[in-house]
Order: sequence, then structure tokens, then C-alpha cells
Amino acid sequence: MLRSLARPAAASSSTFAARRPWALAARRLFIQTESTPNPEALKFLPGKDVLESGSRDFRSLKDAQASPLARRLFATEGVTSVFLAADFVTVSKSDEMDWVALKPQIFGAMMDFYASGEPVLSEESGSEELDSLVITDDDSEVVQMIKELLEMRIRPSVQEDGGDIVYRGFDDESGVVTLQMQGSCAGCPSSSVTLKAGIENMLRHYIPEVKEVRDIAADDEEMGFETPW
Repeated sequence: MLRSLARPAAASSSTFAARRPWALAARRLFIQTESTPNPEALKFLPGKDVLESGSRDFRSLKDAQASPLARRLFATEGVTSVFLAADFVTVSKSDEMDWVALKPQIFGAMMDFYASGEPVLSEESGSEELDSLVITDDDSEVVQMIKELLEMRIRPSVQEDGGDIVYRGFDDESGVVTLQMQGSCAGCPSSSVTLKAGIENMLRHYIPEVKEVRDIAADDEEMGFETPW
């Protein structure tokens, strides 16, 4: 997670290769896989655009009703989350499943999807989600600086690792920045290292008003605990 800022020891060395191409000539689809710092998440690159812009994080089959692609992937036993980005898909699995058995099923699901001609997001999925790091007129000077640093210095490394970062808020009184990690970063064993040794240290260095960075899990957000204040 955020390898350029905090590089924990590799969690797995032999389960799957760091980058392994798979030629799928029958469907004219060339899928590559990349490992992530999270041993339970793998990054799939289909060699074509996935989303036109932004990203979507699906944590359950119920959430995935907005995406025909995500629904097909969740139909694979052992898949626990699906993250869609501009040119890659990150799939997370349960710890009892093995990638050796799971990867061929995921390849098959992706091949079937692209052969079907279905859209990645259905028309019923609603309007495009606003990028949380986009600076708005309502943002204070401190919030603008936080978003700019996250966009320019943090997000590229997080996306390279198969995830993304969502800005959830800043409390002026406590100096706490609340973020949400997505994709391979959600639930990753190295997330705490990423937050403290990477993101928090950088924000505190450049923005004195920032005192702490906290991660809000998707499950907490659904229960209404979006911010600690």
C-alpha cells in the first residue's frame, strides 16, 4: 500500500506472480494480473477501458446490481468485493480461497462479460459519482490543500496498488482528516502503515492544521458512522 511512502514486507511470494499476462485469443481479450500489497486482492487489467471516469467500489452482491460486470464477478464463489477503475478491476477474495483456483473463474467471468456487449454500469446505476478530491467553492483553504496533496502525491501510488482513496471530511477543531480506502486498500494489513507513515506524516508536514488521519471503513459508513464528530 502506497509503496513509495511505506513499503511493508511482502505478504506472499509464491501464490501468484507479481505480473502475469494471459492471452485469451479466443475472445480477442488480453488480460494481465498484478499483485497488490493485500494478499487477498488482485488487480486485473483487461487491456481496454473499464470506466470512462472515476471509480466504483462494490462491497457486496447487493451493491453490485448497478454493474453487470461486478455482478458476474460476485457470482464467483469466494469473491468478497469488486473495485472498478479507469483501466483495471481489483477483485478481493475470502482468505480461505486460493488464487490458483479462483483466477481462471474470474478470467472466464470477464471474458463472458466483454463478449456480451453489456455496459460496465447499467443505466439504472444513477448519476456519475462526484470525485471526492475535486476542489469545490465551498472548500476552505485547508481542505483545498488536503485534497490537492491527496490527488497529486497520494492517489497515484494508491491506484497503482489497485485501490483508491476517498476524502470524507476535515474537522477544524480536532484537526482530524477522515478518509476511506477502497479496492485492494480496504482491509489491507498494511493500511495502518499507509495512513500513519505515509498519508498522515505527509499531510501534517505540509499542513500544520492537520493533527491526525483516520480511516473510515465502508461498513461503518453504511451504519451511519461517517465521521467521528
